[in-house]
Amino acid sequence: MPVRMTLPPTLAQRIAASDRPLAGMWVCSGSALNAEIAAGSGLDVVLIDAEHSPNGPESILAQLQAVAAYPVAPLVRPPFGDAVVIKQYLDLGVQNLLIPMVDSPEQAADLVRAVRYPPEGVRGVGSSLARSARWNRVPGYLASAASTVSLFVQVESRTAMERVSEIAAVDGVDGILVGPADLAASMGFLGQQDHPEVVDAVLHAIRVGVELGTPVGVNAFAPDAADRYLDAGAAFVLVGADVQLLARASEALADRFIGDGGAAARSEY
Repeated sequence: MPVRMTLPPTLAQRIAASDRPLAGMWVCSGSALNAEIAAGSGLDVVLIDAEHSPNGPESILAQLQAVAAYPVAPLVRPPFGDAVVIKQYLDLGVQNLLIPMVDSPEQAADLVRAVRYPPEGVRGVGSSLARSARWNRVPGYLASAASTVSLFVQVESRTAMERVSEIAAVDGVDGILVGPADLAASMGFLGQQDHPEVVDAVLHAIRVGVELGTPVGVNAFAPDAADRYLDAGAAFVLVGADVQLLARASEALADRFIGDGGAAARSEY
């Protein structure tokens, strides 16, 4: 007899069940080993990125498998919100999707359809071939698939901020994530995520989410910024990335043991 399986709770379900905001980090290296290390850290969320990172379906699958043994929610960001790419990610077993650069409620509604089977959506049916249903070992998967997937969309442009309340209110959008870096660039403040106008826009999005009951997350590597947004009501924050942590920690080692002369010497290689 085949094993009958259940799937872990989605990120949206974890947020709803939690009595505190969640904290997570990015894994941008494409490394299953790094993903597993992050998953065992005690953080709540591991965000596997394929927009700005060297990740394809095979490496995403390996990372999902690596973190599956840990009590952490893997959130995966594809490079863009294409229905075919989304179908492939879902079939890999991605339960929590983060779609970048969502600027309108119409775009968000299209994404909701992309993660759902007909008649509510357009997701292609291949559960017997796919890890999503554990190769049809999850009883009733097709009928309940929508409840096993959570959809988060990124609002990270001036255009998106102008319609953030409409985007956050779209039925089937489980949460939004504010990306201050792209938002700052869109507002004319490239590289200035802490510019007062950018901060005000992020705080506005959080207020909208609180009013609508839609969880809002924020990318905030600076602890003071993360604290500010948590105090304002953010449901989750992303506070670091594997590549960023390695870069800063290795620089600190070089400064400690080599100093400025070492930096000059390193530039010769």
